[in-house]
Amino acid sequence: MMLIDERLWSLFKGRWQHTLTYWSVFFSFGLCVAFLGPTILDLRCQTQSTLQQITWVFFFQQFFLLLGSTLGGLFKKTLRSSLLALCSCTAIISLVFAVIPLCHHVALLSVTMAIAGTAMGVIDTIANLQLVKLYQKDSAVFLQVLHFFIGLGALVSPLVADPFLAEDSCVLGTNWTSSSSSSSADLQHLRNTLGGKGTVPSNMSHYPLHTEGVITTKVSFAFWIMALINLPVPVAVFVLMYHERLLPCFSPGSRLLDRDSLSSRNTTEPGVNDQGHGSMFACCCNMNPGKLRGRPPSFFIIHILGGAILFITDGIIGSYAGFVYTYAVSPPLSMSHKTAGCLDSVFWASITAGRLAFIYLSYRYTATRLLSLCLAGVILVQCMLLILDSSSVFLFMGTCVLGLCISSVFPCMLAFTEDILDYKGCATTVLVTSASMGEMVLQVVVGSVIHSRGSYTFLLCGMVAACIGFSLFLLLIYTQRIHRTCQTDSSKDVAMTEKQKSGDP
Repeated sequence: MMLIDERLWSLFKGRWQHTLTYWSVFFSFGLCVAFLGPTILDLRCQTQSTLQQITWVFFFQQFFLLLGSTLGGLFKKTLRSSLLALCSCTAIISLVFAVIPLCHHVALLSVTMAIAGTAMGVIDTIANLQLVKLYQKDSAVFLQVLHFFIGLGALVSPLVADPFLAEDSCVLGTNWTSSSSSSSADLQHLRNTLGGKGTVPSNMSHYPLHTEGVITTKVSFAFWIMALINLPVPVAVFVLMYHERLLPCFSPGSRLLDRDSLSSRNTTEPGVNDQGHGSMFACCCNMNPGKLRGRPPSFFIIHILGGAILFITDGIIGSYAGFVYTYAVSPPLSMSHKTAGCLDSVFWASITAGRLAFIYLSYRYTATRLLSLCLAGVILVQCMLLILDSSSVFLFMGTCVLGLCISSVFPCMLAFTEDILDYKGCATTVLVTSASMGEMVLQVVVGSVIHSRGSYTFLLCGMVAACIGFSLFLLLIYTQRIHRTCQTDSSKDVAMTEKQKSGDP
């Protein structure tokens, strides 16, 4: 028995170059997602800034990623503009990797990370949009592969950076002595505490981090290697544009326009309105009041519920990855710094493995069933973690299972919501933007709660968020049935009206 049926295989063979290009673009996105956390202390040394100053680069990256996700749909009016944006953004990411070692001031580094965040947001929106347009009702399997490549890139980035990270203080002060230097264990603890969330520990006095002196970091080599690893991605997009005759150097003759129209026609089913898939602003502007009045309330509720679910689930991913180390080294677990530092890697590895496994599962089962299984699994794992809060072994097991369960909520929800709306809504842009917003906002909320109430609230916050997400999903299922009924009634009214018109003399 074949792992994938011949119909899907034939679809892939007819569109393999587009598909592989979009997958490689998301590998570039993954590279840029994961490099900042492990290298933040070395970047502090490079810019000779305080820890409070350097953590602002986290905010700039996340905020402009959200902005890029919102504006990304503006570039997808044609296949040419979409591919041109992807080519530019992936080239910008390589350029950012190459330029970071030259940023010797925290303000310049923040601007660089803002540019990288914007490019990441545009990539996130356009790649999802184009793959949904390319396969539509068959997009679930290919979206799983797309998001697997994020995890793959996020795994590669820390592995490349690790050999070049400073084991001791990378800025040697003028009155430096071995006793005043931060030990390797202290720096590793601080690096794990910072994680990907950019919050500064309260007990900063324990870590004497110099801002003046001789810089000894070698992290520049890691960024230059990542720039080279990422370089084939914009080349692949450029080759696809050349193959489709979409480069600006081609004359805008009839053949080029025909080819661009053909590409759009091949990626869009007949009768599918492509207008609604722009940015969140364009989405609202493109629909005139008459069209908005003609939509049933369920149309808007589906957008809101889908975005809210991903706001929560991506927020859970971001907050868990950011604070699981802090929870593990605090009572009652009080794990060693080295052991607790493995939890974040286990979590991201399980997310990547889960997306790989769901490639096959999304072919065998419907998105509704998979989403029900995933969201129920997240609640169950969070509940067990609360009950067995003093077990270090179960924390590792629970982290692994949580990553497996929550890994494919985004691609499944994207395919499910677009299918409900018959690919006529703004679902992709709304979902991508909501997910980015949730990842940024919930980390701040959870961090504030942990700081004021203690580390135990970390698991409680995750449990509450998981329950809210599952409740919203049940409401989405109910709204889907109402929306289908509205569509059926509307189709009957249209058919009756046409029949009456045809019967008139």
